[in-house]
Amino acid sequence: MSAVTAGANTAPFAYPTNNKRRRDPRRPAWETPPTRTGQGIKAGVLALYMALILGPLYIVAITSISTQGMINKAGGLVVVPGGITFNAYRLIFSGGVVARAAVISVAITAVGTAFSMVVTVLAAYGLSRSGSFGHRVILAVMMFTMFFSGGLIPFFLVVSDLGGYNQYWSLIVPTALSVFNILIMRQFFSTAAVELIESARIDGAGEWRILTRIMLPMSKATMAVIALFYAVGYWDSWFNVLLFMPAESQRWPLSYVLYQYVTLGQSFAGSGINSGQYFGHQPLAPLSLQMAIVMIVVLPILIIMPFVSKYFSKGVLLGAIKG
Repeated sequence: MSAVTAGANTAPFAYPTNNKRRRDPRRPAWETPPTRTGQGIKAGVLALYMALILGPLYIVAITSISTQGMINKAGGLVVVPGGITFNAYRLIFSGGVVARAAVISVAITAVGTAFSMVVTVLAAYGLSRSGSFGHRVILAVMMFTMFFSGGLIPFFLVVSDLGGYNQYWSLIVPTALSVFNILIMRQFFSTAAVELIESARIDGAGEWRILTRIMLPMSKATMAVIALFYAVGYWDSWFNVLLFMPAESQRWPLSYVLYQYVTLGQSFAGSGINSGQYFGHQPLAPLSLQMAIVMIVVLPILIIMPFVSKYFSKGVLLGAIKG
């Protein structure tokens, strides 16, 4: 009788009728599956960011291939494409300052990035070894330079007295080292594969073999991120050119040509880049030529970025300083 009564009084488990997803209080908030509203807000924010980034780039690209008549009709920068011409790009790549500057920028970026990576890796690995000579003092001096510097005039005088004026190495060596990048690499070297390194030392491996055979293959993600930081810095650098090569237009990299022609509005006599001249049967629009130079500076970074972006989160987290 009691069993029958208990069965009669026991109601089956009822699932909630509404479809609202409630967070389990026993789980952290970041482990809760997102709601449709949250996903919609995230998608909207990402779409807004994409529009803010790609919108100006689209306008610059369209203006660089627009005719003078279309630019006059739009009153400046072109949003809706009309008359299309590639005369600005034909003029740039037919020779002259911009074509030569592009080659110089590629060479400076390649050599500078390789040199900076070698110095960064060697410095970071040496500072990560607890038994290395004076590593604490050297690290403290390096970190001091992150917050204090001698100023622009001592920097110019030192590089000039060392023979760097009108020399390409003045565009690479003075800015070859980033203390922040060294700290990231040092932290990774300090915490990665401790047991593996000890086993290698027991087997008779030296520091050079440990670095090249163990540490470097494991740090590809971190090195890819740091190499991209260095490459973008060299590609976009123009201030050192302003300091040490202000009158050497034949040796200017692309970033300084962009600064001179787009920012200051200067043309280069005898270079084939003169605003308002005729190219073929059409007048060359000064604004389209300026935007074409901007695109040439920006495009290499946009092309390389997708291939390196997958290493960003992994590389930065692997080299992050953990408390």
